[in-house]
Amino acid sequence: MGGFAQFWQQGDAITRAVAVLLLLMSISAWVLIFWKGWVLGRVKRDIARAVPAFWGAGSLDDGEKQLAVFDREGVLRPLLAAATASHAGQTLESRGHLASQLTRRLRDALHRVLTQLQFGQVMLASIGSTAPFIGLFGTVWGIYHALLSISAAGTVTIDRVSGPVGEALVMTAAGLAVAIPAVLAYNVYNKRVAACEADLEGFAHDLRELLAEPSATQTEA
Repeated sequence: MGGFAQFWQQGDAITRAVAVLLLLMSISAWVLIFWKGWVLGRVKRDIARAVPAFWGAGSLDDGEKQLAVFDREGVLRPLLAAATASHAGQTLESRGHLASQLTRRLRDALHRVLTQLQFGQVMLASIGSTAPFIGLFGTVWGIYHALLSISAAGTVTIDRVSGPVGEALVMTAAGLAVAIPAVLAYNVYNKRVAACEADLEGFAHDLRELLAEPSATQTEA
């Protein structure tokens, strides 16, 4: 800890800015890691309970009530609302085939829900990809200033070089410490989002089959 304190005192504005930036990136990454882990866990549990409860209901109204109880993160209700919505008026959307309108509304609602589930993924990926280079920049800058100080002193010994250079290398280690959890979380949460996406697509497909069938029957009649 004393080495880092000495490094902080001897560093200039750029060195300190790099250290502060890595600290902020680390805090942001860990906040996202814990928050997304909690949210995606709730979503997975909600889907596992809400979908069977919905299909076990006696009517759409009862099914909507079941979703209101179990769908705490609001990933299934937008699909049902889109499926049961109706668009009046003389618009291109209203002139399309009823099944096509239903498919379009479900697709748009699914995209919005997936955007909600993917929130924070870009930041995790950005932190994971840039933190090592930011740490490396801090190391190079620290070594450069350490060598300037040593050359100005006029005496170059291994003791005078190893201390400042070793302290500067801490920035590279800090960059890796920030990046590794962010990359691991990004990969894990990508897999979880993909699993939720598959469940949501299945629910949307079943909704379409349920609600498009009467329209097809009426057309044949």
